[in-house]
Amino acid sequence: MTAAVLGADGLLRCPWGDSADDYRVYHDTEWGVPVHGDGPLFERISLEAFQSGLSWITILRRREGFRAAFAGFEIERVAEYGPADVERLLQDEGIIRNRAKVEATVANARAALDLGEGELDALVWRYATDPARPAPRTLADVPAVTPESTALAKDLKKHGFRFVGPTTAYALMQACGLVNDHLVDCEYRAPR
Repeated sequence: MTAAVLGADGLLRCPWGDSADDYRVYHDTEWGVPVHGDGPLFERISLEAFQSGLSWITILRRREGFRAAFAGFEIERVAEYGPADVERLLQDEGIIRNRAKVEATVANARAALDLGEGELDALVWRYATDPARPAPRTLADVPAVTPESTALAKDLKKHGFRFVGPTTAYALMQACGLVNDHLVDCEYRAPR
């Protein structure tokens, strides 16, 4: 039932957002801020897929490694990756070396490319929730899956995306501002 916590700087935050410096920066500057554009959304879809089964801080701490390994998440470049690139990436200590996730990222770049310019943004944002939705009071009020995330995952899969189940889709929605799950007392609840 964890509610917002008071940080050392005197600001109330979602509890996870005050648990480590990496989390604090991410919580305060990125999480829940609207993300638009095919490239930025492709990066977030990719990172959320790699996070599956791991803690988010593991991904945050390797984010620059992911960006280097996946050509800054430039969709066109990643879509051109072949078997040799996959093998190279499986040796890259700067990322999570999971074959299924690496191959999914390449497949997802191809799927994003097939959608056409601006279409990934349109597809993802189609599932934004009502901004008037009541704010969660505690972490127990924050769902892991919603009807919107289930529909988004289904739509992404229909277009050839992989590693995008309803839970991953909901984490994407939270991270990219499609839903505002900052707790009601969190200083960062206000739209940014």
